[in-house]
Amino acid sequence: MRIIGKQEVEDMAVGAAVLASGGGGDPYIGKLMALQAIEEYGPFEMVTLDELDDDAWVCASHMLGAPTVLVEKVPNGLEGIGAVDALEARFGKKFDAIMPLEAGGLNSLLPFQVAAAKGVPIVDADGMGRAFPELRHVTWTLFDVPACPAAVCDEKGDTVVIEAVDNEWAERLARNVAITTGGSVFMADYAMTGAQAKKTSIPGTSTYCEVVGRTIREAHEAGGDPIPVILDLLKGKELFRGKLDDVSRRTVGGFVRGYAHFEGIEGYHGRTCEIEFQNEHLIARSDGEVLCSAPDLIAVLDAETALPITTEALKYGARGVLVGIPVHEHWRTPRGLEIAGPRYFGYDIDYVPVEER
Repeated sequence: MRIIGKQEVEDMAVGAAVLASGGGGDPYIGKLMALQAIEEYGPFEMVTLDELDDDAWVCASHMLGAPTVLVEKVPNGLEGIGAVDALEARFGKKFDAIMPLEAGGLNSLLPFQVAAAKGVPIVDADGMGRAFPELRHVTWTLFDVPACPAAVCDEKGDTVVIEAVDNEWAERLARNVAITTGGSVFMADYAMTGAQAKKTSIPGTSTYCEVVGRTIREAHEAGGDPIPVILDLLKGKELFRGKLDDVSRRTVGGFVRGYAHFEGIEGYHGRTCEIEFQNEHLIARSDGEVLCSAPDLIAVLDAETALPITTEALKYGARGVLVGIPVHEHWRTPRGLEIAGPRYFGYDIDYVPVEER
Protein backbone atom coordinates (compact mmCIF):
# COMPACT_ATOMS: atom_id res chain seq x y z
CA MET A 1 0.00 0.00 0.00
CA ARG A 2 1.16 3.53 -0.84
CA ILE A 3 0.11 6.81 0.73
CA ILE A 4 -0.79 9.41 -1.89
CA GLY A 5 -0.42 13.07 -0.93
CA LYS A 6 -0.75 16.43 -2.60
CA GLN A 7 2.42 16.31 -4.73
CA GLU A 8 1.50 12.88 -6.09
CA VAL A 9 -1.94 14.24 -6.99
CA GLU A 10 -0.41 17.23 -8.78
CA ASP A 11 1.82 14.91 -10.83
CA MET A 12 -1.00 12.45 -11.55
CA ALA A 13 -3.23 15.22 -12.88
CA VAL A 14 -0.63 16.18 -15.49
CA GLY A 15 0.30 12.62 -16.44
CA ALA A 16 -3.32 11.50 -16.68
CA ALA A 17 -4.11 14.37 -19.05
CA VAL A 18 -1.22 13.25 -21.29
CA LEU A 19 -2.53 9.68 -21.39
CA ALA A 20 -6.13 10.85 -21.86
CA SER A 21 -5.58 11.53 -25.57
CA GLY A 22 -7.32 14.88 -25.23
CA GLY A 23 -10.32 13.62 -23.22
CA GLY A 24 -11.13 12.27 -19.79
CA GLY A 25 -12.41 15.54 -18.35
CA ASP A 26 -10.74 18.70 -17.11
CA PRO A 27 -7.58 17.78 -15.14
CA TYR A 28 -7.85 20.98 -13.09
CA ILE A 29 -11.28 20.01 -11.77
CA GLY A 30 -10.11 16.50 -10.96
CA LYS A 31 -7.06 17.84 -9.16
CA LEU A 32 -9.11 20.28 -7.08
CA MET A 33 -11.53 17.54 -6.06
CA ALA A 34 -8.68 15.25 -5.01
CA LEU A 35 -6.82 17.97 -3.10
CA GLN A 36 -10.01 18.94 -1.28
CA ALA A 37 -10.53 15.29 -0.35
CA ILE A 38 -7.04 15.19 1.19
CA GLU A 39 -7.96 18.23 3.29
CA GLU A 40 -11.15 16.49 4.46
CA TYR A 41 -10.05 12.87 4.84
CA GLY A 42 -6.24 12.89 4.84
CA PRO A 43 -3.85 11.29 2.30
CA PHE A 44 -5.22 8.52 0.09
CA GLU A 45 -4.43 4.84 0.47
CA MET A 46 -3.61 3.12 -2.84
CA VAL A 47 -3.18 -0.63 -3.27
CA THR A 48 -1.84 -2.63 -6.19
CA LEU A 49 -3.82 -5.40 -7.85
CA ASP A 50 -1.53 -7.93 -6.17
CA GLU A 51 -2.42 -6.50 -2.76
CA LEU A 52 -6.14 -6.84 -3.46
CA ASP A 53 -7.78 -9.91 -1.92
CA ASP A 54 -9.29 -12.27 -4.48
CA ASP A 55 -12.67 -12.05 -2.77
CA ALA A 56 -12.59 -8.24 -2.43
CA TRP A 57 -15.57 -6.43 -3.96
CA VAL A 58 -14.59 -3.49 -6.19
CA CYS A 59 -16.21 -1.18 -8.73
CA ALA A 60 -15.26 1.58 -11.14
CA SER A 61 -16.07 5.24 -10.49
CA HIS A 62 -16.10 7.90 -13.20
CA MET A 63 -17.81 10.74 -15.04
CA LEU A 64 -19.65 10.08 -18.30
CA GLY A 65 -20.66 12.74 -20.79
CA ALA A 66 -19.21 15.65 -22.73
CA PRO A 67 -16.09 17.12 -21.06
CA THR A 68 -16.89 20.64 -22.31
CA VAL A 69 -20.02 20.63 -20.14
CA LEU A 70 -17.85 20.59 -17.01
CA VAL A 71 -16.56 24.07 -17.83
CA GLU A 72 -19.95 25.37 -16.66
CA LYS A 73 -21.47 22.37 -14.85
CA VAL A 74 -18.80 21.98 -12.17
CA PRO A 75 -19.24 18.87 -9.97
CA ASN A 76 -20.30 19.44 -6.36
CA GLY A 77 -18.32 16.44 -5.09
CA LEU A 78 -21.32 14.32 -4.11
CA GLU A 79 -22.21 12.79 -7.47
CA GLY A 80 -19.59 10.04 -7.48
CA ILE A 81 -20.35 9.12 -3.88
CA GLY A 82 -24.07 9.00 -4.64
CA ALA A 83 -23.48 6.63 -7.56
CA VAL A 84 -21.45 4.21 -5.40
CA ASP A 85 -24.05 4.42 -2.63
CA ALA A 86 -26.78 3.51 -5.12
CA LEU A 87 -24.80 0.57 -6.50
CA GLU A 88 -24.08 -0.71 -2.98
CA ALA A 89 -27.82 -0.52 -2.24
CA ARG A 90 -28.52 -2.49 -5.42
CA PHE A 91 -26.12 -5.29 -4.42
CA GLY A 92 -26.85 -5.11 -0.72
CA LYS A 93 -23.18 -4.99 0.25
CA LYS A 94 -20.33 -2.51 0.53
CA PHE A 95 -17.37 -2.20 -1.82
CA ASP A 96 -13.91 -2.90 -0.42
CA ALA A 97 -12.08 -0.67 -2.92
CA ILE A 98 -12.70 1.75 -5.80
CA MET A 99 -10.96 1.66 -9.19
CA PRO A 100 -10.63 4.29 -11.96
CA LEU A 101 -12.30 3.49 -15.27
CA GLU A 102 -9.67 5.26 -17.36
CA ALA A 103 -6.64 7.52 -17.43
CA GLY A 104 -8.19 10.96 -17.79
CA GLY A 105 -7.71 14.37 -16.25
CA LEU A 106 -10.91 14.14 -14.19
CA ASN A 107 -11.57 10.42 -14.35
CA SER A 108 -8.18 9.42 -12.95
CA LEU A 109 -8.61 11.54 -9.82
CA LEU A 110 -12.36 11.51 -9.18
CA PRO A 111 -12.18 7.90 -7.86
CA PHE A 112 -9.64 8.98 -5.23
CA GLN A 113 -12.16 11.47 -3.83
CA VAL A 114 -14.91 8.84 -3.87
CA ALA A 115 -12.71 6.19 -2.23
CA ALA A 116 -11.67 8.59 0.52
CA ALA A 117 -15.27 9.55 1.24
CA LYS A 118 -16.25 5.86 1.41
CA GLY A 119 -13.27 5.03 3.64
CA VAL A 120 -11.75 2.45 1.27
CA PRO A 121 -8.50 2.31 -0.75
CA ILE A 122 -8.08 3.13 -4.42
CA VAL A 123 -6.77 0.40 -6.72
CA ASP A 124 -3.72 1.25 -8.86
CA ALA A 125 -5.27 -0.03 -12.10
CA ASP A 126 -7.94 0.84 -14.63
CA GLY A 127 -9.85 -0.54 -17.60
CA MET A 128 -8.29 1.44 -20.46
CA GLY A 129 -4.71 2.56 -19.87
CA ARG A 130 -5.81 5.76 -21.63
CA ALA A 131 -9.19 7.48 -22.15
CA PHE A 132 -11.81 6.34 -24.67
CA PRO A 133 -15.17 7.89 -25.58
CA GLU A 134 -17.56 5.10 -24.58
CA LEU A 135 -18.42 3.15 -21.45
CA ARG A 136 -17.84 -0.16 -23.22
CA HIS A 137 -14.28 0.75 -24.25
CA VAL A 138 -12.62 -1.08 -21.38
CA THR A 139 -10.52 -4.22 -21.11
CA TRP A 140 -13.28 -5.56 -18.88
CA THR A 141 -15.50 -5.74 -21.97
CA LEU A 142 -12.78 -7.72 -23.74
CA PHE A 143 -12.95 -10.25 -20.89
CA ASP A 144 -16.78 -10.25 -20.73
CA VAL A 145 -17.11 -8.45 -17.40
CA PRO A 146 -20.56 -6.78 -17.41
CA ALA A 147 -20.92 -3.07 -16.76
CA CYS A 148 -24.31 -3.61 -15.16
CA PRO A 149 -25.88 -3.27 -12.76
CA ALA A 150 -24.64 0.32 -13.02
CA ALA A 151 -25.66 3.39 -11.04
CA VAL A 152 -25.86 6.95 -12.34
CA CYS A 153 -26.04 10.08 -10.20
CA ASP A 154 -26.28 13.76 -11.12
CA GLU A 155 -25.50 16.95 -9.22
CA LYS A 156 -29.06 17.19 -7.84
CA GLY A 157 -28.89 13.72 -6.31
CA ASP A 158 -31.07 12.02 -8.92
CA THR A 159 -30.03 8.37 -9.26
CA VAL A 160 -30.78 5.77 -11.90
CA VAL A 161 -29.83 2.10 -11.71
CA ILE A 162 -29.29 0.58 -15.15
CA GLU A 163 -29.81 -3.11 -15.90
CA ALA A 164 -28.68 -3.56 -19.51
CA VAL A 165 -28.36 -6.72 -21.59
CA ASP A 166 -24.74 -5.96 -22.52
CA ASN A 167 -22.09 -3.25 -22.27
CA GLU A 168 -23.10 -1.66 -25.58
CA TRP A 169 -26.61 -1.06 -24.27
CA ALA A 170 -25.22 0.10 -20.93
CA GLU A 171 -23.39 2.83 -22.85
CA ARG A 172 -26.51 3.83 -24.80
CA LEU A 173 -28.76 4.02 -21.75
CA ALA A 174 -26.22 5.83 -19.56
CA ARG A 175 -25.46 8.31 -22.35
CA ASN A 176 -29.15 9.17 -22.65
CA VAL A 177 -29.37 9.77 -18.90
CA ALA A 178 -26.38 12.11 -19.24
CA ILE A 179 -28.04 14.03 -22.06
CA THR A 180 -31.28 14.34 -20.08
CA THR A 181 -29.54 15.64 -16.95
CA GLY A 182 -27.47 18.30 -18.67
CA GLY A 183 -24.63 16.58 -20.51
CA SER A 184 -22.70 14.82 -17.74
CA VAL A 185 -23.31 12.33 -14.94
CA PHE A 186 -21.22 10.32 -12.51
CA MET A 187 -21.32 6.54 -12.47
CA ALA A 188 -20.41 3.43 -10.51
CA ASP A 189 -20.26 0.23 -12.53
CA TYR A 190 -18.22 -2.85 -13.51
CA ALA A 191 -18.60 -4.42 -10.06
CA MET A 192 -16.24 -7.38 -9.82
CA THR A 193 -14.16 -9.45 -7.44
CA GLY A 194 -10.51 -8.87 -6.75
CA ALA A 195 -9.71 -12.03 -8.71
CA GLN A 196 -11.58 -10.68 -11.76
CA ALA A 197 -9.86 -7.30 -11.43
CA LYS A 198 -6.43 -8.94 -11.42
CA LYS A 199 -7.20 -10.91 -14.57
CA THR A 200 -8.90 -8.19 -16.62
CA SER A 201 -7.51 -4.78 -15.59
CA ILE A 202 -4.49 -2.79 -16.73
CA PRO A 203 -2.16 -2.63 -13.71
CA GLY A 204 -0.28 0.39 -12.39
CA THR A 205 -2.13 3.10 -14.33
CA SER A 206 -2.27 5.66 -11.51
CA THR A 207 1.43 5.21 -10.75
CA TYR A 208 2.20 5.51 -14.47
CA CYS A 209 0.26 8.80 -14.61
CA GLU A 210 2.24 10.03 -11.61
CA VAL A 211 5.57 9.10 -13.24
CA VAL A 212 4.65 10.93 -16.46
CA GLY A 213 3.64 14.08 -14.57
CA ARG A 214 6.70 13.95 -12.33
CA THR A 215 8.97 13.56 -15.36
CA ILE A 216 7.55 16.73 -16.92
CA ARG A 217 7.88 18.62 -13.63
CA GLU A 218 11.45 17.50 -12.99
CA ALA A 219 12.50 18.36 -16.55
CA HIS A 220 11.17 21.88 -15.99
CA GLU A 221 12.97 22.15 -12.66
CA ALA A 222 16.22 21.08 -14.34
CA GLY A 223 15.76 23.72 -17.04
CA GLY A 224 15.50 21.17 -19.84
CA ASP A 225 13.04 20.43 -22.63
CA PRO A 226 10.52 17.89 -21.28
CA ILE A 227 9.27 16.70 -24.67
CA PRO A 228 12.23 14.45 -25.66
CA VAL A 229 12.21 12.99 -22.14
CA ILE A 230 8.48 12.27 -22.33
CA LEU A 231 8.79 10.71 -25.77
CA ASP A 232 11.46 8.39 -24.44
CA LEU A 233 9.41 7.47 -21.35
CA LEU A 234 6.21 6.79 -23.30
CA LYS A 235 7.99 5.20 -26.28
CA GLY A 236 6.14 7.85 -28.21
CA LYS A 237 6.68 9.49 -31.57
CA GLU A 238 6.56 13.16 -32.52
CA LEU A 239 3.92 13.50 -35.24
CA PHE A 240 3.79 17.23 -35.93
CA ARG A 241 4.48 20.72 -34.59
CA GLY A 242 2.06 23.43 -35.45
CA LYS A 243 0.03 26.51 -34.61
CA LEU A 244 -3.68 25.97 -34.15
CA ASP A 245 -5.47 28.01 -36.80
CA ASP A 246 -8.94 26.44 -36.73
CA VAL A 247 -10.94 24.45 -34.21
CA SER A 248 -14.54 23.27 -34.25
CA ARG A 249 -16.34 21.75 -31.27
CA ARG A 250 -19.97 20.76 -30.87
CA THR A 251 -21.78 18.69 -28.28
CA VAL A 252 -23.71 15.98 -30.09
CA GLY A 253 -25.31 12.89 -28.58
CA GLY A 254 -23.54 13.36 -25.27
CA PHE A 255 -20.07 13.66 -26.83
CA VAL A 256 -17.83 16.54 -27.82
CA ARG A 257 -17.11 16.08 -31.52
CA GLY A 258 -14.97 18.18 -33.78
CA TYR A 259 -11.56 18.83 -35.27
CA ALA A 260 -8.47 20.94 -34.76
CA HIS A 261 -6.33 22.16 -37.66
CA PHE A 262 -2.66 23.05 -37.27
CA GLU A 263 -0.36 25.05 -39.56
CA GLY A 264 3.18 23.66 -39.45
CA ILE A 265 5.95 25.44 -37.54
CA GLU A 266 9.68 24.84 -37.11
CA GLY A 267 10.58 21.76 -39.18
CA TYR A 268 6.99 21.37 -40.41
CA HIS A 269 6.65 24.68 -42.30
CA GLY A 270 4.51 24.35 -45.41
CA ARG A 271 2.56 21.39 -44.03
CA THR A 272 -0.74 21.11 -42.19
CA CYS A 273 -2.19 18.61 -39.77
CA GLU A 274 -5.73 17.94 -38.62
CA ILE A 275 -6.93 15.86 -35.70
CA GLU A 276 -10.53 14.71 -35.25
CA PHE A 277 -12.01 13.93 -31.87
CA GLN A 278 -15.00 12.38 -30.13
CA ASN A 279 -14.17 13.45 -26.57
CA GLU A 280 -10.75 11.88 -27.29
CA HIS A 281 -8.49 12.35 -30.32
CA LEU A 282 -9.23 9.58 -32.82
CA ILE A 283 -7.07 10.28 -35.87
CA ALA A 284 -4.30 12.64 -36.98
CA ARG A 285 -3.65 13.33 -40.67
CA SER A 286 -1.09 15.51 -42.40
CA ASP A 287 -1.77 16.46 -46.00
CA GLY A 288 -3.79 13.27 -46.51
CA GLU A 289 -1.36 10.95 -44.74
CA VAL A 290 -2.55 9.19 -41.59
CA LEU A 291 -0.01 9.83 -38.83
CA CYS A 292 -1.76 7.99 -36.00
CA SER A 293 -5.19 6.54 -35.27
CA ALA A 294 -7.16 4.96 -32.45
CA PRO A 295 -6.62 2.88 -30.46
CA ASP A 296 -3.13 4.45 -30.18
CA LEU A 297 -3.03 7.69 -28.21
CA ILE A 298 -2.74 11.14 -29.77
CA ALA A 299 -1.68 13.85 -27.31
CA VAL A 300 -1.30 17.57 -27.94
CA LEU A 301 1.43 19.04 -25.74
CA ASP A 302 2.08 22.75 -25.34
CA ALA A 303 5.22 23.50 -27.38
CA GLU A 304 6.69 25.63 -24.58
CA THR A 305 5.71 23.77 -21.41
CA ALA A 306 4.97 20.22 -22.64
CA LEU A 307 1.77 20.34 -20.59
CA PRO A 308 -1.15 18.51 -22.23
CA ILE A 309 -3.93 20.45 -23.96
CA THR A 310 -7.35 18.79 -23.74
CA THR A 311 -9.95 19.01 -26.51
CA GLU A 312 -12.01 21.59 -24.61
CA ALA A 313 -8.90 23.74 -24.02
CA LEU A 314 -7.77 23.93 -27.66
CA LYS A 315 -7.67 27.60 -28.66
CA TYR A 316 -6.71 29.57 -31.75
CA GLY A 317 -3.01 30.42 -31.81
CA ALA A 318 -1.91 27.65 -29.47
CA ARG A 319 1.41 26.09 -30.45
CA GLY A 320 1.37 22.37 -29.97
CA VAL A 321 3.47 19.27 -30.40
CA LEU A 322 1.36 16.32 -31.53
CA VAL A 323 2.59 13.05 -30.10
CA GLY A 324 1.58 9.47 -30.92
CA ILE A 325 1.80 6.96 -28.06
CA PRO A 326 1.49 3.16 -28.37
CA VAL A 327 -1.59 1.77 -26.65
CA HIS A 328 -1.66 -1.21 -24.26
CA GLU A 329 -1.39 -4.55 -26.07
CA HIS A 330 -4.96 -5.54 -25.11
CA TRP A 331 -6.26 -2.95 -27.57
CA ARG A 332 -4.20 -4.34 -30.44
CA THR A 333 -5.91 -7.73 -30.34
CA PRO A 334 -8.66 -8.52 -32.90
CA ARG A 335 -11.34 -8.02 -30.23
CA GLY A 336 -9.76 -4.76 -29.07
CA LEU A 337 -9.61 -3.39 -32.60
CA GLU A 338 -13.20 -4.49 -33.22
CA ILE A 339 -14.55 -2.13 -30.53
CA ALA A 340 -11.87 0.59 -30.47
CA GLY A 341 -10.05 0.53 -33.81
CA PRO A 342 -10.38 3.11 -36.59
CA ARG A 343 -13.28 1.34 -38.32
CA TYR A 344 -15.35 1.35 -35.14
CA PHE A 345 -15.17 5.17 -35.24
CA GLY A 346 -16.06 5.35 -38.92
CA TYR A 347 -12.61 5.57 -40.54
CA ASP A 348 -12.20 3.15 -43.44
CA ILE A 349 -8.53 2.41 -42.84
CA ASP A 350 -6.56 -0.51 -41.46
CA TYR A 351 -4.97 -0.01 -38.07
CA VAL A 352 -1.21 0.45 -38.22
CA PRO A 353 0.71 0.78 -34.92
CA VAL A 354 2.05 4.30 -34.54
CA GLU A 355 5.63 3.08 -34.15
CA GLU A 356 5.38 1.44 -37.60
CA ARG A 357 4.18 4.55 -39.44
